[in-house]
Amino acid sequence: MNIDPRLLEYEVPEFASRLKDKAPPTKLSLAMVPTPIQRFRLPEEIDGFEIFVKRDDMTGSTLSGNKIRKLEFILADALEKKADTIVTCGGIQSNFCRITALAAKELNLQTHVLLRSPTPSDKRSVGNQGNVFLHKLNGTTMHLVKKQAYLTGLLPKMEILGEQLSSQGLSPYLIAIGGSDTVGLWGYIECWKELLNQNVPGFITDVVVTIGSGGTAAGLAIGNYLSGSKVKMHAISVCDNAQIFHEHVNEMIEFLGLSNETKSEDILNIIDGYKGRGYALSTNEELDFITAASSTSGVPTDPVYTGKALRGMFVEIQKQSQTGEGHFNGNKILFVHTGGIFGLYDGQIEPFLGDSTVRVGTFEED
Repeated sequence: MNIDPRLLEYEVPEFASRLKDKAPPTKLSLAMVPTPIQRFRLPEEIDGFEIFVKRDDMTGSTLSGNKIRKLEFILADALEKKADTIVTCGGIQSNFCRITALAAKELNLQTHVLLRSPTPSDKRSVGNQGNVFLHKLNGTTMHLVKKQAYLTGLLPKMEILGEQLSSQGLSPYLIAIGGSDTVGLWGYIECWKELLNQNVPGFITDVVVTIGSGGTAAGLAIGNYLSGSKVKMHAISVCDNAQIFHEHVNEMIEFLGLSNETKSEDILNIIDGYKGRGYALSTNEELDFITAASSTSGVPTDPVYTGKALRGMFVEIQKQSQTGEGHFNGNKILFVHTGGIFGLYDGQIEPFLGDSTVRVGTFEED
């Protein structure tokens, strides 16, 4: 197998130089970075606050979103280990599974994804919308499974699938859900370097990101800590809860050898209360907000991750503006947009676009 010319030796950021022995030796150049930072106009202006957005939804086209930063390291590791097949898992509209499969195909790697489905026995039920549409175009092998936890359900199934592929003479490489492992972690430690180059600590008091598997928030929080920045890091949960995510981030901190000096609870404020009906389940209020925010700002968010987190941030800023008390250190807030645009095409938001038809008419010449 030819090693891709985009496989580069990785240079650890100066602020993380003491962790060089924990860093991956190589990374791939897959993402279109740096991504811009711009002002973020939301449905209502909030007195006393300035809001900005880091456009990590612009890291690529079909490879857009935060996950490609993780995959630059994870797929580099797969190539180093002579893998020819990738195995990962997620929900039926998983952004990570889609990006993984498409990036892997660029590298001449085949991909098998285990996708949680409410009707796993009916393969036609996956439809042709959103991320599934791109899987079908890409030739991804999809294995439907019932909804289940990762550690006790999906991971053992991935291991069994890996053994089956090995018995066929293939060399599979298993990737944790969301790419949230000690290799993918470096994607957002490296992103913090990008944020430093954009002078974020010079004009931002607080950074907010979605947390759904933990790797992105962990990388940003650890990078922020290592650099000595005074910015406060926040993550809004769209599944599970703060305790579970702090445990995961603390595992990353322990791996890096930092557990004697800090812990997740000290460097990352995780805000619960905005997962609504649950993971990948939307309320009318959430979908209304996504529509309103997009029509105001021109920046779409998705119903599974960024839409819920943005709404949570918006509500918390409103509360602090009204009471003077809340989560934020200051009044200049940066929302890290982690992508998910193809999740909007699964059809569930279509009923909330009805009022938009008032803007559709027939042009008539005088």
